[in-house]
Parts: sequence; C-alpha cells; structure tokens
Amino acid sequence: MTSDKSGKILSFRSILNYFLSFLLAAVFLYIAFNDVNFSDVLEITANANLFWMMIFILLFYLGHIIRAYRWKIILHSVKPDTKYAHLFGSLMIGYGVNCVTPKLGELTRAVLFGRWEGLSRSSMFGTVILERIIDIIALAVSVLVAIIFSTENIRDSFPWLLTTVYISGALIIVFILLLYLILKFEERFSRWIIKILNRFSHSLADKVAYIFSMLTQGFFSLKGRKNYYITFMLSALIIIVYALTSYVGLLMLNMQHIQPVTLKMGWVLMSISSIGVIIPTPGSTGSYHTLAKSTLVLLYGFGETVSAAYAFLTHIISYILFILTAVIIYFLFYKKNLAVKEISKSQV
Repeated sequence: MTSDKSGKILSFRSILNYFLSFLLAAVFLYIAFNDVNFSDVLEITANANLFWMMIFILLFYLGHIIRAYRWKIILHSVKPDTKYAHLFGSLMIGYGVNCVTPKLGELTRAVLFGRWEGLSRSSMFGTVILERIIDIIALAVSVLVAIIFSTENIRDSFPWLLTTVYISGALIIVFILLLYLILKFEERFSRWIIKILNRFSHSLADKVAYIFSMLTQGFFSLKGRKNYYITFMLSALIIIVYALTSYVGLLMLNMQHIQPVTLKMGWVLMSISSIGVIIPTPGSTGSYHTLAKSTLVLLYGFGETVSAAYAFLTHIISYILFILTAVIIYFLFYKKNLAVKEISKSQV
C-alpha cells in the first residue's frame, strides 16, 4: 500500500515537472516570437548560406568531441583505458534525451557509460556533476569577459546579468567550500550531517549519504596536476568553439550584409544565450530563443525578424543533430543500450 502510494506521488511529481518544463518553454517561445511574423522567419532561414551551415555543423560536433575527451581526462584516474566511442556515444545520447526530458539526460549518460565500461553509475554521475560545475564556472567567466571587454553597454540592456553572475559566483564558492569539507573530513562531516538529518527524516538522511558518496567518488576521479591543466585548457577550448559556432551562425544567415559581425559579437552572444541552457526547458527550447534574440536586438540593433530567425535556425539545427545522433548511436550500440531500461522512476 505504501509502495503504491509512493509510486503515485512520484508519478504525480514527474508529470508536474514535465508540465512545468513545457509550460516554461511555451512562455519563452511566446516572448521570443509574439512580435514577429513566423512566415518571414521561415523565409529568412530558407535562404541560409549552405557553406556556413556546414561549418556550423562541423563546429557543433567539434565542441562535443572536445567535451567527450575532457570527460576522458577526468576519468583517467578511475579507468585510463576508457573507450572514446563509449564516452562520445553516451554523451550524445544524454543530450538527445535532454531534448525531450530536461536534465534526465545526465542520468541516462551516467547509467549508459557506467554499464558499458563496467563502472559504478554513482561515481559516473559524480563526474557528470563535476563537469557541470566546471561548465558553470566557465560560463560565469565568459560572461564576465563579455561585460569587461565589450564596447556595448551590456549592463543597461541586461541589468540582471551581473547580479546573476554574482549569485552564481557565491553559490559556486559555497558549493566548493561544502565539497572541501566533504573531501577533507569525509567521514566525520558526512556523519555529522546525516546525524542531524536523521532527527527529521531517515529517508532524507539516506539520500544525502548517497549524494555525499557520489560526489566524493566523482570529484576524486580528477587527480594529478597535469590532468587539472588539461581539463582547464579543454574547458577554455570548448568555450572558444562555442563562441565560433555563434559567430558562424551570424554568417549562416548572411547577417554580415546588414552590419559587420565579429568574433567578439559571437562571444557575447554565446555567453548570454548559454544562460538559457541552465533554465530547465526541453533542449533549452524557448529560453535560448529569448536570450539570443534579445542580445541581437538590444545590443547590436538587428531587426526583430532576422534575430528571431537566428535563434530559430541555430537552435533547430542543434536540436535535430542531438536527436539524430542519439538515435544513430543508440542503434549502433543496440545491445548495450538495454542499460537504458535500468533508469527507473525511483532512480530518477
């Protein structure tokens, strides 16, 4: 009876989470496209430059090839001979899942790779969390660089941006401090926290104990000064490739004929629009569109329609590539992908 009740509560929460996620995406899409004629947007995208579109696609894959290699470096102390095909395959399947069910892709990625390589999924999920923290730090730095070196008045156009960076920085510092306590005084600190939580809820204490264990395994995977340096350089390279991708997106829509476009413009556009990835919508749908369009209109004076076309085309290409690549890899590793079935509602 209790199990049935817990299952119903979990099912209701899942449905509610999906509903809120899709509702949020719909709201952002409305904000992005309510003041433009969508048929004009489609006409602009239909005339996109095919050469620059191919370059955009190549840069898209290059960014994720580097990202998979960075994951290999992080995992070097755990298993130095991990197969790159498994790293890239599970990464792309995870992104494909994120396009449909926000953030579930991270769990899918950890479970798949753990099964393929014979590693514990808790430690793999710990490394995924580590990667996400590195990404957030890199994003915060890229936004600061954009604010400091851009001649456009970003603070006036996006007054919330600097505040967001400060809050993110404070949260990162708190998290790093918490992580330091977990790693430095692992047994005593976790036992102290769990003892306090046990007074309120045994199940919550068990979950927190599991999270501590997962984080410890994940963060201990990155060892060695050389691996720290390589991870840092690869993270910087990923950001540069993403900025190049945003810049090429402008060329893809021939926006250089409207006004000069620069790599710095691509950097600023990437930095601000990437914040949309943090918002829990399916595949950043809506949140990315709103931020990318707003950046082009408010900072650089591009028209509403061409800016909406940029957001639409760059997102739909990435979205299709994520799902298409995930499906292809899934069938290439069909037998191994039976591990997906292990992702039950209780694990989520």
